[in-house]
Amino acid sequence: MPSHFCKVDSAYPRLDRYISENLSLLSRSQIKARKLKAILNGKEVKLSRNVEPGDNLKLLWEDSPPENIIPQDIPLDIIYEDNRCIVVNKAQNMVVHPGAGNRQGTLANAILFRMNDKLEGMRPGIVHRLDKDTSGVIIAAYDEEAHEFLASQFKNRKVRKTYIAIVSGSPKEQRGKIETFIARDPKDRKKFAVCERGQGRGKNALTFYKVIKNLKDYSLVLLRPRTGRTHQLRVHMRHLGCPILGDSIYGKEDKGFPSAALMLHAKKLEITLAGENQPRVFSAPVPQRFKSIFKIFL
Repeated sequence: MPSHFCKVDSAYPRLDRYISENLSLLSRSQIKARKLKAILNGKEVKLSRNVEPGDNLKLLWEDSPPENIIPQDIPLDIIYEDNRCIVVNKAQNMVVHPGAGNRQGTLANAILFRMNDKLEGMRPGIVHRLDKDTSGVIIAAYDEEAHEFLASQFKNRKVRKTYIAIVSGSPKEQRGKIETFIARDPKDRKKFAVCERGQGRGKNALTFYKVIKNLKDYSLVLLRPRTGRTHQLRVHMRHLGCPILGDSIYGKEDKGFPSAALMLHAKKLEITLAGENQPRVFSAPVPQRFKSIFKIFL
């Protein structure tokens, strides 16, 4: 049975909304379907209960049946694999996990196929997420113990993630940090936006950046997120006034590259594998869509 422990960081009028909107663990329909149980400050409570910053929250829920994911023989660009985990260079446009409208063709479908019968009845342990339009390094576990070990490093911010992006314009400072609070956009619940501290629903988000190269009206930027908020890098670059090229959600159509796909790539991941004491660094090469734009300016 999956579980989650945390200290509440934002006031919410309903616990189920805090779980779905702030923690992004389960949708409100999944909360009901998976019979989620909430223990707040040591007592089981109803999901209609409000929560306050500092509350201790323990969540328990039933996992979705493994038969919901269909094993599929989908080619993967494998960076590393052993009997406990797999590291993949995820292609752009590949969805990580099945959802509404994407039941097949996902990374989870492909990994489940590779697991074969050695973990029958198990789901592939996707440790973290990348947006559909973001390419690059992603890691998944083949057993529960490895999954918990890897996931704890993300939770405790012991993982080092490095992305590259091509952005419109150039930041005023060639290197620096972006630290804001991020919450769902009240005007569009499918988007996220920077919000003021104390608004109750925002989560702290921190990104370090460095301009690697100026490309006339664009810049190649190195991004190192210290937190893992949904759409964090896309929201932060827009906040900086330099939206990521090809971002159909947080940017605008670019006259120079009107058909550009999202220019965001997870370049490196530094993480310690289960059973090891020292971190490893996994790297994915610069994708062709980046090289095609580089050639124009070189």
